[in-house]
Amino acid sequence: MSDLTRLTATEIAGLVASGETSAVEVTRAHLDRIAAVDERVHAFLHVDSEGALAAAADVDARRAAGEALGPLAGVPVAVKDVLTTRGVPTTVGSKILEGWRPPYDSTIVQRLRAAGTVMLGKTNMDEFAMGSSTEYSAYGPTHNPWDLNRIPGGSGGGSAAALAAYEAPLAIGSDTGGSIRQPGAVTGTVGAKPTYGGTSRYGLVAFSSSLDTPGPCARNVLDAALLHEVIGGHDPRDSTSIPQPVPDVVAAARLGATGDLTGVKLGIVSEFVGEGAEPGVMAAFRESVDALAKLGAEIVEVSCPHFGYALPAYYLIAPSEASSNLARFDGVRFGLRVGDDGNRSLEEVMSLTREAGFGPEVKRRIMLGTYALSSGYYDAYYGQAQKVRTLITRDFTAAFERVDALISPTTPFVAFPIGARTSDPYQMYLADLFTIPTNLYGGPGISVPCGLSDGLPVGLQIMAPTMADDRMYRVAAALESTVGTFTPPAL
Repeated sequence: MSDLTRLTATEIAGLVASGETSAVEVTRAHLDRIAAVDERVHAFLHVDSEGALAAAADVDARRAAGEALGPLAGVPVAVKDVLTTRGVPTTVGSKILEGWRPPYDSTIVQRLRAAGTVMLGKTNMDEFAMGSSTEYSAYGPTHNPWDLNRIPGGSGGGSAAALAAYEAPLAIGSDTGGSIRQPGAVTGTVGAKPTYGGTSRYGLVAFSSSLDTPGPCARNVLDAALLHEVIGGHDPRDSTSIPQPVPDVVAAARLGATGDLTGVKLGIVSEFVGEGAEPGVMAAFRESVDALAKLGAEIVEVSCPHFGYALPAYYLIAPSEASSNLARFDGVRFGLRVGDDGNRSLEEVMSLTREAGFGPEVKRRIMLGTYALSSGYYDAYYGQAQKVRTLITRDFTAAFERVDALISPTTPFVAFPIGARTSDPYQMYLADLFTIPTNLYGGPGISVPCGLSDGLPVGLQIMAPTMADDRMYRVAAALESTVGTFTPPAL
């Protein structure tokens, strides 16, 4: 393995800026790493070697010309295949969009390019971001670099696995119910879900429009903060985008790295203490709480009584929105088209296309959502779920009157074997038990490695008030300063 692939994004950027290495050298090292290990990991759906090397050469040329470039210029990044990329395949892990090359870039990708980062390619994911293990990809599962027989989390398992396998120093994910944080937890990487509306959804293929949030993935907290700074901020093309600047997450991460949490008050969510969590997960969490206390944080227990209803509420709200959003995939405008032999009606072609193009989990959620929105059932299901969402928001509001941030395990269990939960959707859904409330509320959350259980990574989740993303970075960096980072066995 090249030494360049072992470096942090911050270290790579420094070497490129000083001229000690070039963006092209860095990019070639990561492309070589992908070629060496990705057949076993399957983190990528598409590797854009030509585009990556061209972008890297452009960075080197601009640097040589004396142009001032951003703090991540020349650093490679992997992008979850849910974000549109001009001329580069965007499949969302689904056969229904196989081979589709969008004519435009998402705002996130535009900002990555403008910052001088080098896009290596598109990462694997559960189809339409519906899953917790990256086993529901139409193109096969991704494998966890810690144990290739285990899942890397989902839906953004490809991005997290690419980081853990040293195929990329940075990655982009999206988080609807935990799809950045949960893969981060089970791969020993950092995954941050920004405040909803703090990063643009323009060009993000929609699953659940009131929940979807793009965000940064990295191997350490400072790198995640630097990436967050690049992709965040108001976008007039996104009607849900917050017209405020991103909090200074980089300064907060640097402050946290000093290891001083004096004056910070953290609340342990009492409903999540031992709630279906494996003993090893809880042991690592408790050790991390003790570590945070030694850094000066005041630790209290906080009750959020409606968090226990978050899972069922989510699985009514998200599928309902998915049912509406996925109606556009009809075999008429773009993507797959099946049965158009001149003898079938448009309705038959649409039905055959959707039957062939959507996988079983997507079909399950479309049916759930369509039923929940149907006449006579809307108030009983979708309407009631939205009321629960309001109660969960009130729980967060009340909690943040007492504490600066909330903490919990990120996920109840470590990475499970591939195939262990695919036959039981409810057991699969439990992977997001601790992450879903933050999505329903709209606030930021981050998962940071906090220990190992049976040799597999455990993540600690930090949740903060809306537009207080800097708080979670400070606490995460402080924990990292004492617990350290975690390296998987060599592939």
